[in-house]
Amino acid sequence: MSWMTVLVLVALWLFNSLKILNEYERAVIFRLGRVLPQPKGPGFVFVFWPIDRAVVVSLRLVALDVPPQDIITRDNVSAKVNAVTYFRVMDPIRATIEVQNYQYATSQMAQTTLRSVLGEMELDELLSEREKINEKLQTILDQQTDPWGIKVSNVAVKHVDISDELRRAMARQAEAERERRAKIIAAEGEFQSAEKICQAADMMQKSPIALQLRYLQTLVEIGSENNTTTLFPIPIDLLRAFSSKEKE
Repeated sequence: MSWMTVLVLVALWLFNSLKILNEYERAVIFRLGRVLPQPKGPGFVFVFWPIDRAVVVSLRLVALDVPPQDIITRDNVSAKVNAVTYFRVMDPIRATIEVQNYQYATSQMAQTTLRSVLGEMELDELLSEREKINEKLQTILDQQTDPWGIKVSNVAVKHVDISDELRRAMARQAEAERERRAKIIAAEGEFQSAEKICQAADMMQKSPIALQLRYLQTLVEIGSENNTTTLFPIPIDLLRAFSSKEKE
């Protein structure tokens, strides 16, 4: 065997043994089928080919889109809901040896968790309590994927799709609710107005001169606004005299 052949074989062996890893990558090394205690990288990594086998794992944050899921809420309303899950690999060794494909497994886990959690809620909760739902989904997914060396940092429900008939029903319900509130506010205003009038009547009853002053003030206001109006004040006592004669 010539020196040229030896050099070619050595160069080929070095080419298969040297790996260059980016800052966000780690290499899980399997030596004769057994995993080494610590992953290697970043930078130059020497792999003893063919004894060693390297599995490169990315440590960057992954945005996983959860496809629309058909769910039935607790109040028997059908809806389609999709979400997005953010996670990253914290332990490359466990993410490699504990699960076959951690991205696919996390995606399936997110879909099943989304259906199970939203199925326990009513439609009003699904539409109004997004932050509570996102926090609950993130907690459950983080606990389920922790044995795989994966950290779920956030889960967000993006869109809730309901039928047109249900949307029209919800619009009618919201309109009826606004009308109910308007009637309640008007009734409360009438109640407060009547209460104040009763208080004013009690005060005038205790001080009769207050009624006369109010009467004169009303005359002044009418005279200032309508200059062509002529008023003839009639004492109230005179009217009482006529009413007493009619009773006799």
